[in-house]
Amino acid sequence: MTIWIPSLELDSRSARYRQIAAAIGDAIDQGQLAAGDRLPPQRTLADALGVTVGTITRAYAEAQQRGWVMSRVGSGTYVRDTASHEPPFSVHVADDQSDVIDLSLSFAPPHPWRDECLRDALVEVSQDPAAIAMAAAYQPDIGTTAHRQALSQWLAALGFPLHEVLAVTQGGQHGLDLCLRALTRPGDHVAADALTYPGFNAASRHAHLRPMAIPLDEHGLDTDALEQRCRRQVPRLIYVTPDQNNPTSAVMSSERRQHLAELAERYDFWVVEDAVQYVPAAQRGPSLVSLVPHRTLQIFSTSKILSGGLRVGTLQMPATLRERIGSLMRAQSWMCPPLMAEVACRWIDSPRYTTLLAWQEQELAARQRLAQSTLADLEPRSLPYGANFWLPLPEGRRASEVQTLLQREGVLVATPEPFCSGSDPAPQAIRLCVGAATSRARLTTALTTLRRVLDEGNTSPWATL
Repeated sequence: MTIWIPSLELDSRSARYRQIAAAIGDAIDQGQLAAGDRLPPQRTLADALGVTVGTITRAYAEAQQRGWVMSRVGSGTYVRDTASHEPPFSVHVADDQSDVIDLSLSFAPPHPWRDECLRDALVEVSQDPAAIAMAAAYQPDIGTTAHRQALSQWLAALGFPLHEVLAVTQGGQHGLDLCLRALTRPGDHVAADALTYPGFNAASRHAHLRPMAIPLDEHGLDTDALEQRCRRQVPRLIYVTPDQNNPTSAVMSSERRQHLAELAERYDFWVVEDAVQYVPAAQRGPSLVSLVPHRTLQIFSTSKILSGGLRVGTLQMPATLRERIGSLMRAQSWMCPPLMAEVACRWIDSPRYTTLLAWQEQELAARQRLAQSTLADLEPRSLPYGANFWLPLPEGRRASEVQTLLQREGVLVATPEPFCSGSDPAPQAIRLCVGAATSRARLTTALTTLRRVLDEGNTSPWATL
């Protein structure tokens, strides 16, 4: 057993169990706790810190929810071995020849043209001496003027409002990390939907920020609840995905968007609007960039339209942040690789791009209809052109149990735990990505398997003694 006692001064700024859980995460990051180390017994740690055993129980549960530790019945709580256990924020890749149908991650539906468009763009660049010279040289920190103009025109064509400054990023996750590091300091509070993108949770933890989970419903983030929280503790920023919450597919109503803009003005916090989960312009509400431009940064990327492997994204921001973001870019990598930005710009300028995007919207709509027809009685939540499908489970079924049974059948789905931004219990639901399957036939097979597992009732592999 590892005799590890955190060095921390408990205060009233955050719940004690959260401070202890955060200390566990910090100790793992700093190498004080290694994979396989056993944490002290709960009573031992409670006595050492002068808190109740219940506080330690909640702290260990919080650490387990965030993927840092795992409990073994009758043995104790151990630091997770990420080399032998699947982390909650991970990537599975299953090809069409695999027995596994992976619906756990949000991918654009496969199409041969994606590879062909990438190949054609690379060939064009290779035959253009000026492009080769540009790609081999240092460029401005936020991207070349030509790339920024091309990406701005692309966003405008997709129906997004343009902001004062656009920076080229290495994908949406990079843009999110830039926002957190530019606008916050360790210990700051950051707000998000109670269920939100796991990349935000991961980036917040590594920036040593304090999560503030805001409830959401079918109308998106509950801005009345946010207002109540602001009266006690104002967050430094709020991260929102208003047009398609990930994982629940909830869409934030226009009234709540307006209310959020008013709260940002009144309480002086930043808004980070994530639009990476692409839906067509007709399906989107008013952008927060339009409602409160001087307080909003918007993240977008090519991942859900072109290809996730390109790692090209955009970060739109007020002009007041241009130098701060540029400085961060230089400190991290000096600039984003101009070669990949050039490839992306040539792809979106190709004749096939428009046809491929139209096909994608129609294909996702067809796949959503398949999922709805199979599972409609369970009242799932999805968008007609969205990639994700949120399925509340029948009474008495647990997400971990259903996930395990499906995995045995060769179907992978996501459970809510990685999406939890706070410490409240995760709902019993699963998220499917209808776009991830390599074909409609494979999706149909996965949906049929899911329907059968649910209809068979609770056949949990776990036994209680």
